[in-house]
Amino acid sequence: MSPVPRYKPFAGPAVFTQGFRPFFLLAGVHAAVAVPVWLALRAGAFDLPTLWSPQHLHAHEMLFGYLGAVVAGFLLTAVPNWTGRLPLQGPPLIGLVALWVLARTAAPFSGLLGPVAWAAADLAFPLALLAAIAREIVAGKNWRNLKVLVLLTLLLAANLGYHLEIAFHGHPLYAERAAMAAMVMLVGLIGGRIVPSFTLNRLRPRGGRLPASFGTPDKAAMIAGGVALVAWTLRPDSRITAALAALAGVLHVIRWARWAGDRTVREPILLVLHLAYLFIPIGFLLVAAEVLTASVGPVAAVHAWGVGAFGLMPLAVMTRASLGHTGHALSAGVVTVAGYAAMFAAGLLRIGAATSAPWAEPLLLASAAAWCAAFAAFLIGFGPILTRPAFRRPA
Repeated sequence: MSPVPRYKPFAGPAVFTQGFRPFFLLAGVHAAVAVPVWLALRAGAFDLPTLWSPQHLHAHEMLFGYLGAVVAGFLLTAVPNWTGRLPLQGPPLIGLVALWVLARTAAPFSGLLGPVAWAAADLAFPLALLAAIAREIVAGKNWRNLKVLVLLTLLLAANLGYHLEIAFHGHPLYAERAAMAAMVMLVGLIGGRIVPSFTLNRLRPRGGRLPASFGTPDKAAMIAGGVALVAWTLRPDSRITAALAALAGVLHVIRWARWAGDRTVREPILLVLHLAYLFIPIGFLLVAAEVLTASVGPVAAVHAWGVGAFGLMPLAVMTRASLGHTGHALSAGVVTVAGYAAMFAAGLLRIGAATSAPWAEPLLLASAAAWCAAFAAFLIGFGPILTRPAFRRPA
């Protein structure tokens, strides 16, 4: 994301001057708190008056709570750059934040609210976000980014489906995988744009091998990935799904290899983007392995994406955007790099927990600890940046 060109004067708190500020901050807090709460619920340490099981609540809050905030922060900052229009700030932004907070507050007490009121509270935020982003893209005639609206609509539909499926069947039959699939496509779409672009901007002055331009390999990877994800959503245990996922995984590896990531090993703020995207093909290959082998558990792919890709890519984007849009130098300090390393470890450990039955529980707990450490590092390093006025470097 390039810096937003202009903002209206706003006399309120700095955290509401730019869309990424409150949502990245809330995403970090939610991610750091929700996982320990889930583990405690899972262990029976206490109960919450919720309609859903701890597992269903955990999956929903990671997909639509934590990731919902990340997506909102990113799009509310990126879309004005795409359209050239003024970004959302002040009271409208506060309203969106309030809807997100309402949903997260309602989640643990859904048993007191009832299914209809809980669904209404939960769906208000993604519906309002979709409306806000659609208005900007249409008003700015930014037709090339209509695909973002399609993915936001799919996420909204998946969230509604989550509520309906639990209400009528007791568990989500398709909605959880549909939401995961939409998020994988969103990471593929956005990551496929920013990873090579940021890498190119950094490497071009040095000369030598540069990231390849968007081309047929990128299109092939995205199309194959989309087809595989539809098949996985509908029939995760099918051998046809396994074949499609294996093809998508190989094509995404080829795509990833074209971005000159090996030249970023001394640039943590760039390297982390490449490492994060790598979890996308890993997830596809694990989908195939889950069907074709008995040694890979049924949630390995879900957590390669859910912890690896959806943990590390947001962390990479949130740190970079927070620095760039507040006037700070684009470099990762010691605390930030420690956060990257912890999240990368969390992804690997969670995959290990799904593929090594004897060590599943200790690896799961280690992954959760690393996840929380990563977001604690983010909050320590970026909490002050997100809540204070932008820093202006002298000319």
